[in-house]
Amino acid sequence: MKLLNTAIKNNVLKSMIKILGDERQTIIEANKKDLEAFNREDQALYDRLIVNDKKVDEMIAAVDAVMQQNDPVGKEISNRTLQNGLNIVNTTAPFGTILIIYESRPDVTIEAAVLAFKANNKILLKGGKEALNSNLVLEQCWHQALEENGLSKDWIRLLHLKREETQEFLKNPTEPLDLIVPRGGERLINFVKTHATCAVLISGRGNNFLYVSEHADWSKAVNVIINAKTHKISGCNALDKVLINKNLPEYETKVKMLQEKLEQHKVEILVDKKMANILPNKETISNTDIWYEEFLALKLLIAEVDSLNEAIEIINTYSGKHSAAIITETNDEAMTFMHNVDCAAVYHNASTRFTDGGQMGVGAELAISTDKLHHRGPLGLNQLVTNKYYVYGDGQVRV
Repeated sequence: MKLLNTAIKNNVLKSMIKILGDERQTIIEANKKDLEAFNREDQALYDRLIVNDKKVDEMIAAVDAVMQQNDPVGKEISNRTLQNGLNIVNTTAPFGTILIIYESRPDVTIEAAVLAFKANNKILLKGGKEALNSNLVLEQCWHQALEENGLSKDWIRLLHLKREETQEFLKNPTEPLDLIVPRGGERLINFVKTHATCAVLISGRGNNFLYVSEHADWSKAVNVIINAKTHKISGCNALDKVLINKNLPEYETKVKMLQEKLEQHKVEILVDKKMANILPNKETISNTDIWYEEFLALKLLIAEVDSLNEAIEIINTYSGKHSAAIITETNDEAMTFMHNVDCAAVYHNASTRFTDGGQMGVGAELAISTDKLHHRGPLGLNQLVTNKYYVYGDGQVRV
């Protein structure tokens, strides 16, 4: 796709803002069809599927926020002239064509597309069948915005492929692909990693941990745990495991207090063998597999640890490398935790629910990357470019 100037891209986004407002009821009605056909057994996936007035407002706000951001393409990263006279300029450049595969979440059809387009990338959207009606209407909105501004609909396009067809497309794409972003559970991620033939940037599972130090402010700990666990159970930044240092003053009393608070919020509590001595009426985990599990439910595993180092070791062994938090009033201890825990986002005395593009000041996000290349954490507008060297000479040859 050719390079577009910033004004043209922003005009498309202005059109899209108006179209989303005009088509609000059409979008919501299409979503109702998806909701009616959905099996409510997976509450987290159902929650992600819902599009209401608030969600349409958020879509409009996401497009507007990206429109207001500076164009990330063509920014100079470095500029140096060598002794031989060559002038070497490293500049940001579009990836080319991005494929995103995602489950539920019709808002991804807006956020992923607006980010990719503003960064001058073509984007192919492979949404789940559970959101088909919603995504079809949103695709029509994009196509209207593009055509109103004299651009091809090919910039933003839904792929209407079944699972087997998607597998074949990944193995033998019918058009060039430069980057694939699978956004969903481990089954989806493994499917893409197995079959893709181009670069894959993983938007990994959550399975987030929080460590309560013996130096913690207990009131802060309880408030953060309740928020991180109950604020939105379908979020990949929700809390799954809590590790509590056994040397915490009034340890048993505080653990029982935490139990009461969690039960007030209808959270199911699981415990390890050590914690079972304090909470004997709770289900004790019987194997290590559950340590790897992302719950996406009102469920929390509480375990006892002896030290900061033990907490770090457990988190680095089992977590999804998404987000982890420490509650402590000791800054040195916090920095030791944050330096040594291998996650995309590490927190001191704050909820893991802030691992989000909007909350972190990035704006709309394509996904939360748990990969280390080329970027980790929220993938916003400035992360949807690669780089390109421009080398200016005057007949130089290498000797």
